[in-house]
Amino acid sequence: MLNLRPLSPAELLTRAKQALSKNEWDKAKSDLDKILSQHPGHAETLFLLSRVSFELCDEAACLAHLEAATRAAPNSVPLWLAYAERLRHFGKANDALKAFDRAIKLAPKDVKPQADKAQYLQVLGHFEDAEALFRKLLKKHPDETELYRIFLGTKKLKSGDPILRQMTRLWNHPRLNDQGRMQIGFALAKGLEDSGKPEKTFGILAKANAAQQRLAPLPSGPRDADWQIMTQGQDLAHFTPPEKTSDLTPVFVCGMPRSGTTLVEQIIASHSQATAGGELRHALAEAWSMFIKGTKMQPMSEMTEAQLGAWRDRYLALASRDTGATRGVITDKAITSHLIFGLIHHALPGARLIVVHRDPRDIALSIFKNHFPLGTHRYANSLPDIAEAIKLFRHSVTHWKNRLPGVIHEVRYEDLVTDPEPQARALIEAAGLDWEDQCLDFHNSKAEVKTLSLAQVRQPIHAGRRAAWKKYETEMQPFIEAWGDTPWD
Repeated sequence: MLNLRPLSPAELLTRAKQALSKNEWDKAKSDLDKILSQHPGHAETLFLLSRVSFELCDEAACLAHLEAATRAAPNSVPLWLAYAERLRHFGKANDALKAFDRAIKLAPKDVKPQADKAQYLQVLGHFEDAEALFRKLLKKHPDETELYRIFLGTKKLKSGDPILRQMTRLWNHPRLNDQGRMQIGFALAKGLEDSGKPEKTFGILAKANAAQQRLAPLPSGPRDADWQIMTQGQDLAHFTPPEKTSDLTPVFVCGMPRSGTTLVEQIIASHSQATAGGELRHALAEAWSMFIKGTKMQPMSEMTEAQLGAWRDRYLALASRDTGATRGVITDKAITSHLIFGLIHHALPGARLIVVHRDPRDIALSIFKNHFPLGTHRYANSLPDIAEAIKLFRHSVTHWKNRLPGVIHEVRYEDLVTDPEPQARALIEAAGLDWEDQCLDFHNSKAEVKTLSLAQVRQPIHAGRRAAWKKYETEMQPFIEAWGDTPWD
């Protein structure tokens, strides 16, 4: 006999969470709606519905559910922080700052709400306000190593700044663990270099990178495994662009980290018909989700128009959600998009491909000097591993230039900063746009910059960032030896 007993709210909640873990958004929404019909003010259900609405690209519902959740649980700091992050994501800066302030008021002694607000102020370009908040936090919490690293992302310290003394004290603390050594090491190295003591930085950087490598080791196995999977899946396909049109035209800006992709993106996004997307990552993530089974990609030559259309529509929906744009050019500088240039060119109407090159020695130095979120870019903690990663990227670009002749526009960072206007004009043309003089005034933009380069792109283009590696030529020898006889350009 069938059990027709309706599921209880607790059972529905469990089933909804299981659906969420499988990315089954519609199933999760159905069960969560049933719970809400019985318990209209259930904060957890409202929060989960906001997650579902976000994945379904429904901004209004996402924010409405979060607002209702904060009304249902007005003293929940995590809820206010989640609300602030979503408001931030959707470009509602004033409301996001108010939500951060509400979380801070509820937990005035907690570091996270204030640190999150300070970091957001950096993203908005409000560097003085961010500095004031960071210095206040560091005075109260001088042992919070991560605060120093985030703060110095947009601040150059002068010699004698008390922050330098605080960081040196922490660096020399006998009980400093790897997490702390990683955080304070990257910060202290930058602070010493900025304050005129570059000779002390590389030894600290080496120890900070070694600590991060211990926390997130480079996985064993072939370094080009993902590239092999993706290129083999696209190997026998044809890459004829679609005849369809789209209101959104994605421009993929690819390059190694610290190669100048943010500069290129900001030049394009300064155009009146363009919007910066940052590292969207959706193209590869959705391709992996839809077309990868085990260690093989479904051959692109066997993909149906329905499959390609589902990938295309999902990418464009997510890109629109994350940029707020419904028409015109959007930039996407997700580094790994080069793995699927063939799929992008064949399935996305009007898509443009731009690759940024820079002297590998400058790329390597900048990567080694910068902290990346733990678990990402794991090659970044070893100079020989960085050399191999750059070579793999170059190999991929060469492969796609041969497969897609005349499709990829290439720009050299050194040429761009030395002679900006003709290079910028070529970029705008490659993006399918007409020239506008404001494209060289990107540094005056008030838009958010979601990148390690958020301080630099608030400055005009200048040529002072070339050949920085020469200052550390001796320390860079492990990279230079690993690079071997490969041409530099």
